[in-house]
Amino acid sequence: MIAPKARGMIAPEARGMNSVVAVVLAGGLARRMGGGDKPLRLLAGRPMLDHVLDALRPQARSIALNANGDPARFDGYGLPVLADPLPDHPGPLAGILAGLEWAAAQGADWVVSAPGDCPFLPADYVARLRAAAAPLACAESDGRAHPPCGIWPVALRHDLRAALLAGERKIDRWTARHGIARVAWPATPVDPFFNANTAEDLAEAEALLHKPR
Repeated sequence: MIAPKARGMIAPEARGMNSVVAVVLAGGLARRMGGGDKPLRLLAGRPMLDHVLDALRPQARSIALNANGDPARFDGYGLPVLADPLPDHPGPLAGILAGLEWAAAQGADWVVSAPGDCPFLPADYVARLRAAAAPLACAESDGRAHPPCGIWPVALRHDLRAALLAGERKIDRWTARHGIARVAWPATPVDPFFNANTAEDLAEAEALLHKPR
C-alpha cells in the first residue's frame, strides 16, 4: 500500500502524471444520511474525506474539492474548494465541469474525479484510467460501472458546459456522445468503489477497513 504524502507535496509516483489533477465530488446533498456533508462523516475516527485524499495524493499532481455553500468548513484541508458553476445542484456533471475549468487554469490536460464517499480507492486508480481513456474512462467493479469515478479531458469542458446549459444531467448519456472505456477492478475482498450512502453503509465501511486489501 502506498503511504500518504504530506499536503502539497507531489509524490514520485505522480510525477509521471503531471498532466492529471483530481477533483473530489463533495457537493451532494446527502439526503439518505439526513443532510450535511457526507464526506465529513467519521470513518474509523477520521472524516471519510481523509481516506479519499490519502488514496489520491500519491496519484495526482494537485487536488481540489467540489462543494457548495460555505467553503470555510474545509479550511483544514488547505485545498481549493470549487462550487458548482451552475445553480440548483445539477448533479455530479456540474462538479466535473468545475474540476475541468479549474484544471484548465492549472495547465492540466486531464481531471480524475472521485466521490467523497468512496474511501477505498485503489492505488492504481489514476494510472489505469489514464491508460484506458478513449477519450473518457470510468471505473467498473463487480460488473457495474461507476460513472462519477472517471477521467475527463480538459478539452471537453466547453462541450460539457453547453450540455449542462441545455439541461443534460445524466453522466452516461453525455459520455456516450464521446466514447468511454470501462476499467474493471476486482470487487473482492473489498470493492474499491464501495460508497457510503447511508448510516448502514458507513457501519459496513468501518468493518471493511479491517479486511486485508
